[in-house]
Formats: sequence, C-alpha cells, structure tokens
Amino acid sequence: MKHFALAAVAALGLAGPALAADPVEGVWKTQVDDGHYAHVKIAPCGEHICGVIAKAFDASGPIASENIGKPIVWDMSAAGGGSYKNGKIWQPSTGKIFNSKMTLSGNTLKVKGCVGPICKGQTWSRVQ
Repeated sequence: MKHFALAAVAALGLAGPALAADPVEGVWKTQVDDGHYAHVKIAPCGEHICGVIAKAFDASGPIASENIGKPIVWDMSAAGGGSYKNGKIWQPSTGKIFNSKMTLSGNTLKVKGCVGPICKGQTWSRVQ
C-alpha cells in the first residue's frame, strides 16, 4: 500500500506541468487579411508564448503558402486575467512587425499590433 501511495504522489507530480497549460494554447483562426487567413498554433516557447502559421487559406480553401511554419507571434508574456503583453506580431500581407498584445476571452483572442499609441487588431477564433 505504501508503494501505491508513493506512485500516486509521483504520478500527480508528473501530471502537474500538463495541467498547468496556458489557456491560450491551441490553434486559432485569424481574420481575413488581403484575401487570406491562417490557422495559428500557439504554444509556449521558453518562458513566453509564441504562434506559428500552421495552415493557410483563401476563399476557396487550404492553399500552399511559403508562410506555413513561420512565426507570426512571439515573446508574449502572460500578464494575468487573460492578458498577454510585450510581444511581437508579423503581418504577412505587409511583411511588417509590430509590438503586440493579446486578450483571451473564452474561445476568442483579440490580437493587436501597435506602433506607438496607434493599434490595429483582429479577433481570432479558437479552432481547437
């Protein structure tokens, strides 16, 4: 019985990191930009949150794109309450990189890219 209790405690200890997944992790569908949209896989990258383009689409469906596999969001820091800050975001249609922040609310992720006090944003929806 003593071995069973130790095994149970060890199993819970190993399960801890899996239970501590950030709620923003997953696949997100961007809004249409320049006739295209993407599925972005968001996951931890070191102590930050990053997103990589997993699939690309146009109005007719999935497309082959040179942007698949490229980072689109990086260096995001969780700020609590579903907020993320101090990140960067790349806009594929212009090739520009902006300072970024994100706000998570259920299955909706508001993503903003900013230059100084001026921000543009999109609302992404959770795919999985």
